[in-house]
Amino acid sequence: MLSASSDEAVLSGAEKTGPDPQPSDGSGGQPGATALLREPHGQPSPPPLPPPHMNGCVPLPHQVAGHRFGVRETGIFQHPDGDVLKQLQPPPRGPREMCFYDTVYAEDCRDPRLLELRSHLPKYHGTWSSSPDDGPAGGDLYLKLEDVTRRFVKPCIMDVKLGRRGYDPFDSREKRERQIRKYPLMEEIGFRVLGMRVYEATGDAFHSYDKRYGIGLVKDTLRDGLARFFNNGAGLRKDVVSAGVGRVRRVLGWFESQRQLVFYSSSLLFVYEGLLPSSLSLSLSSLPSIPSIGPASPEADIRVAVPLDRGPATMCANRRKGDAASNVVVAAASSEEDDSPRKHAAGRRSRPNENGIRSPQEGRSVQGIGETERRATRRDKDKQTKEEKEVEVRMIDFAHVFPSDSHDHGYIYGLKHLLAVLEQILHESS
Repeated sequence: MLSASSDEAVLSGAEKTGPDPQPSDGSGGQPGATALLREPHGQPSPPPLPPPHMNGCVPLPHQVAGHRFGVRETGIFQHPDGDVLKQLQPPPRGPREMCFYDTVYAEDCRDPRLLELRSHLPKYHGTWSSSPDDGPAGGDLYLKLEDVTRRFVKPCIMDVKLGRRGYDPFDSREKRERQIRKYPLMEEIGFRVLGMRVYEATGDAFHSYDKRYGIGLVKDTLRDGLARFFNNGAGLRKDVVSAGVGRVRRVLGWFESQRQLVFYSSSLLFVYEGLLPSSLSLSLSSLPSIPSIGPASPEADIRVAVPLDRGPATMCANRRKGDAASNVVVAAASSEEDDSPRKHAAGRRSRPNENGIRSPQEGRSVQGIGETERRATRRDKDKQTKEEKEVEVRMIDFAHVFPSDSHDHGYIYGLKHLLAVLEQILHESS
């Protein structure tokens, strides 16, 4: 379930029944820009027939953003084995995205940051060609990616573009101005909803919202607009919001730990099961106040270390360098893990007098408390892990990724602001 890097939002087929009442966009009480589509009985309308050379591949039925086949000549397809096929974009965007995936998923990759990054991406299964000879000549080339929605019965999906701008430092002035006009608040908010698809359990139907819905969200309506994705018609899915917060925090942790890549026009894809647990078990058995964020310079997140024409080549070349440097990085990462705050905290508990000596009574007391704390921590962690497994949050769209020598300030800014909104939704629902 992946969206192309374009801003042309598409929705699963539906019959338009009129706009749903939306929060005001501040323009005299007029409803915010939106398009609401209802899919009767929870089933999308039949997609357009694919061209014959696609060899059994069909247009992705649950796409919420990006180019859609039938609307444009290109689109995103689903392979007969269930994988998603994303057509390679024209140079330099397409080759850059392919090189990104090749670098992260290389068999000889030893970079601990890239290895950790894999857990936040859809799995990459190489490329696929529509040519009968399985080659690019005479056919289109596609990235073959995991469909992260596949394990869900009623997948609710949201595509959120992250960062303070929708263009990269090498885009033309015309494109920069066009992207700024599209959503002027993005620099301040740090993210934008590109599209979403929500299952209404009470009516057994999906509701889909396109890019106009996201563009219509302003500061005063952002929280309620985002909360709509987590509402199944009967109430807010607080369990999903909580799990989503945990997932986004993990992505933020990765960004705060790395200084080698910077991402523009990239998105987070949220997916959760729309059926409630009781309904899900029956369905499966029948199957065969937002915290203030400090000001930052508009140019603070532009720290690209190489020019546009060298970006993909440099990334791939760096991966092909000798393993000696990589081994050093791995060793350094291991040292960092050993120096973690949790380890220090454990060390402090083992020597309460700061001299390693304690009385037998004190030892029994500390040991009892420590064991209780460990059990409670394990229970909390198991519960959190179980909740997070019910929600997918994956990074997608990498046509504008460049090597860097600093933190990705724009993406980090967007993640922190998105977290603040999600936490406010969770707090005000309690």
